[in-house]
Amino acid sequence: MRGRVARKAFALGSAGLIVLALAGCSQSTPEEEASQTNLKIVEKVQIDEQGAEVAASEGAAPADPAGDGNATCPPVSIAMAGALNGPDAALGINIKNGVQLAIDKHNAANPGCQVQLKPFDTEGDPQKATAIAPQIVDDQYTIGLVGPAFSGETKATGGVFDQAGLVATTASATNVTLSENGWKTFFRGLANDGVQGPAVANYLKNTLGHQKVCVVDDSTDYGLGLSQAVRDTLGPVADSACNISVKKGDKDFSAAVTQIKGAAPDSVFFGGYYAEAAPLVQQLRDGGFEGTFASADGTKDPEFVKQAGESSKGAVLACPCGPATGSFAEEYQQKFGQEAGTYSAEGYDLGTILVKGIDSGAITRPALLDFVRNYDGQGVARKYQWTPEGELTTTLIWIYDVQ
Repeated sequence: MRGRVARKAFALGSAGLIVLALAGCSQSTPEEEASQTNLKIVEKVQIDEQGAEVAASEGAAPADPAGDGNATCPPVSIAMAGALNGPDAALGINIKNGVQLAIDKHNAANPGCQVQLKPFDTEGDPQKATAIAPQIVDDQYTIGLVGPAFSGETKATGGVFDQAGLVATTASATNVTLSENGWKTFFRGLANDGVQGPAVANYLKNTLGHQKVCVVDDSTDYGLGLSQAVRDTLGPVADSACNISVKKGDKDFSAAVTQIKGAAPDSVFFGGYYAEAAPLVQQLRDGGFEGTFASADGTKDPEFVKQAGESSKGAVLACPCGPATGSFAEEYQQKFGQEAGTYSAEGYDLGTILVKGIDSGAITRPALLDFVRNYDGQGVARKYQWTPEGELTTTLIWIYDVQ
C-alpha cells in the first residue's frame, strides 16, 4: 500500500475540503454527514485465505522497545517514509506515530542509547519518494527504515535501499510483486495482497454467500494488484459487466455508479484508498445501491467514516493489519490524543524490532540487516519472522465492519 496533523484535525483539513468542493454528485457533503454520525470501524473476525474464521491466538507477550534499560550506542537514527501530507496522510501518520511511540519508549528507558526518528514525507507519490530515497541513504547515521508506506513508492525506491544495504521494513505496502525483485533489504510487516485478495474474496463469496460482485480498482499498483487477486478468486462471481477501473484522485464516480446499478450486484469491492472510497460509497448510496460495500486496508481508516458519513454504515473492510490492543492501545491514545489507526501497531512493532536490534549491538547497516533477517519474535499485531524474500512466515487477515 499503502497505499496513507492528527486525524481529528485532518478530517476538516485538505482531504475533507477537496471532497467538499468536488463531490458534486452527492446529495450531502461528507462533512455534513460526518457531523451526524457516530459510526466506527470495529474488528469482527480473523480469517484465513479461504475466508473462514480463525480464532485469534493468545500468544506470548509482545516485545518491549524499552528493553532492559542498559543499552549503549553511538548516535544513530531510524527513518520513516510515507504520506504525511495529502489526501492519504492519515495512513502515513498512523505509521509514524507507531514508530515514534516505540522509539520514545526506548529512549526514555535507555539514557545511554538515544535513537532519533527522521520522518520523510512522500505524500504517497512514487516520484516524490524517488527524490527522497537518496536523502535517506546518504545520511550516515540512518541505519534502518520503516517504509515506504505505499506499494507504488516502495516499488520505485526498493532498489535504492537495496543497493545501499539499508533494511527497509514496510508496515503497509501489500503489492505481491514487491518481494519478487530480488531485494535483500525488503521486509514486509504484514500479509500481502496475494493473501488479502483471496481472503476477502472468499469471505464475500463463501461466508456472506454473494453471487454477483462488481470489482472496482483505482489504477494504482496497490489497487490493481489487490483487485486482480479478488477477481481471480471470485471467478464467475466477479461480474464482467461491472469490471471497472477509476483513477486515483477521481471524485466524480457517476459513470461507475450507473454501470454498477445496471448490474445490480450483491456487493461492490473497491481496491484503493479511502480518499476515493468515501465519495464512491456516498455516490453509490445516493444513487440507490443497497448492496454491501467492501474494501481493504487502503480504506480501513477513520477518515473513510468521517468523509463518507452515514454512507459508510455496513461497509466490510479487510486488512492484514491487526487491531490495537492492551497497553499499546492505551499508551498510543495517551501520547497522541487519538486511537491507534490502521498500521499504527505495525509501525510500533517494526520500530520496536529495529531498536531491539540496535540494543543488541547492531549499530551498522549490515549488522541491523542481519538482525532483522534472523528475527523471530511476538509483536502487538502478530509474530514477526521472515522468509528470505522478506515475506512473513505466517499471515492472516482481519475483517472489520463499519457500525
